[in-house]
Amino acid sequence: MRGELFEKLDANKDGKVDVAELKEGLSALGIAFGKGDAQKIVSSGDQDNDEGLDINEFSKYLKEHEKKLLLTFKSLDKNNDGRIDYMEIKQSLADMGMDISKEEAEKILQTIDVDGTMTVDWNEWREHFLFNTATNLEDIIRYWKHSTVLDIGDSLTIPDEFTEEEKTTGVWWKQLAAGAMAGAVSRTGTAPLDRMKVFMQVHGSKTNKISLVGGFKQMIKEGGVSSLWRGNGTNVLKIAPETAIKFMAYEQVRNNQPSLFVTHERFIAGSLAGATAQTAIYPMEVMKTRLTLRKTGQYSGMFDCAKKILKKEGVKAFYKGYVPNILGIIPYAGIDLAVYESLKNAWLARYAKDTANPGILVLLACGTISSTCGQLASYPLALIRTRMQAAASIEGSEQVTMNRLVKKILEKEGFFGLYRGILPNFMKVIPAVSISYVVYEYMRTGLGISK
Repeated sequence: MRGELFEKLDANKDGKVDVAELKEGLSALGIAFGKGDAQKIVSSGDQDNDEGLDINEFSKYLKEHEKKLLLTFKSLDKNNDGRIDYMEIKQSLADMGMDISKEEAEKILQTIDVDGTMTVDWNEWREHFLFNTATNLEDIIRYWKHSTVLDIGDSLTIPDEFTEEEKTTGVWWKQLAAGAMAGAVSRTGTAPLDRMKVFMQVHGSKTNKISLVGGFKQMIKEGGVSSLWRGNGTNVLKIAPETAIKFMAYEQVRNNQPSLFVTHERFIAGSLAGATAQTAIYPMEVMKTRLTLRKTGQYSGMFDCAKKILKKEGVKAFYKGYVPNILGIIPYAGIDLAVYESLKNAWLARYAKDTANPGILVLLACGTISSTCGQLASYPLALIRTRMQAAASIEGSEQVTMNRLVKKILEKEGFFGLYRGILPNFMKVIPAVSISYVVYEYMRTGLGISK
């Protein structure tokens, strides 16, 4: 059978099958294979590095791949009856840390079930995954999870969770490194808009209306074009420690509650992990705000800023605005997750006829809309936090509590005073998402993480 298949795929009869022949041949035979899988199949089976597979390499690849497929099939076939039903898929995903509905499990099953029996036997499983580099359901899980690799410059996101296999093979740290790099490039690219947001949050009022163009002109006049990136160094530096602490705290909660992954439970775990990370790196948040708002020559850098805050205001100054910041995690994470799940499931219910994979554009759109909704809900708390962090750098400002500051803003500026600076904040969402996604994909490829 393998010999016959090889003959069909070897279009130019040179004794080897290259990427183009594999792609063309599989398409002609109506065999399902994933995007980029032809290249991966040739790369993993090509032992003599001649960019093609001869009959021996081809047979060996299929034999090894079938072994993996059979192991996965047996692990999913819980009752050992030689067939996988929707309950077994549901149970397997639950074991891997993901709770899905009966309808979602059936949709996944339908993508593999050829004969319409609503069960999958070994032959159907083998046919479906033979030329698909995925050997298990973990790739499908990726599509159904809320991924947080998209960095929109906020520190309130729920961390990604990793499977046991990813943790034992070390893929998890590569994923985190790719995400951190994506966040660094994304934040640097949108730093001028972030600085404008902070500028408007702190200095904007009914009497001091700052327009986007006017604000940028003012900044450039005061410190030159490079001043648009003030505070970005600290903003980028805090990504790595925050991501690591958040991940470790999240894993700790997971270990204590292994069944956790229903959306509301994941929200609680993510909020706790976020609060832990924010508590640890909060002084950097304060310094980022101060450095963003600094006038030319005020601080020579991050350490100088820390030294001057400590000398003039004491240790307490490094935790100004901490309460509204922690409170902001709750509406952000809750709404972000809820909106993401609702949008994704609505799209799948309406448009997904024969696939459990919504596609990257749909997931990017769901992620962008959900995080924007999360920001909208938590923005007043973010504004209060920034005002409290920056209090010492506002002329004639008094040190006020969170409640008093809210009352003061509502009295002087009305409800919309709590949303000052939201325009540049929203303007940076789409470029931030786009940059972080592109960089993340390049980093994954560079670090050798298969898609």
